[in-house]
Amino acid sequence: MARRTLTTAAAFATTATLLLTACGGSNDSSSGDIKGADTGSSTPSASASASGTSNVKRPEITLPKNFELTFQDWTSSDPVEQAVLNDAREQLRAGYAAIIASEPDGGEALAFYDTSSGLSQDRQWIKTYTDKNLTVFGKLPAFDAKTTLLGDNKTRAALTYCTDESKAYTRDRKTSKVEGSPAGTNPEVFYTVTLRKNAKGVWQNVSTQSKRGGCQS
Repeated sequence: MARRTLTTAAAFATTATLLLTACGGSNDSSSGDIKGADTGSSTPSASASASGTSNVKRPEITLPKNFELTFQDWTSSDPVEQAVLNDAREQLRAGYAAIIASEPDGGEALAFYDTSSGLSQDRQWIKTYTDKNLTVFGKLPAFDAKTTLLGDNKTRAALTYCTDESKAYTRDRKTSKVEGSPAGTNPEVFYTVTLRKNAKGVWQNVSTQSKRGGCQS
């Protein structure tokens, strides 16, 4: 269910088993995609506190208790880097929330945290779930986050992090069929994200690339 870039719609149509990888660029052609979980009767957990340093009102994002998306040590002593981490975290949560709600267009929260190119990429990824009537559940830790500020004015950034999909699964909403990462598949996925700070001070996702393996957990 790894998150990867969708170069063509056909590339996903030929994927037999979806892994738990989120949308974005990828050089692992066997990766699938996820971001969310079935709400069922679960009570949504509260969104993280407002991110970033600006006074812009961030959207409230909720995820159900049966999908635990956690962020281990997403902290920095640099306030600008912390703002990048905060908004990148909420962007990831917004994407999973869109799958939870079966919103192929991503919903308002994802549009808030994505540039137009980032949103186009994420919509393709989300539709690989909504088109197949799939949701997700389980545990998905995101860890080893590292941020690099780019440019003299520090309005661009690169973020890398890893996820561990070993306890995350897809479920068919109609048949309730559950699938996880196939045996022998590396459950860890390495991500590279590019972000840009907009005029309101929000760090928005421009693009995401992923590679299965390459993490140090």
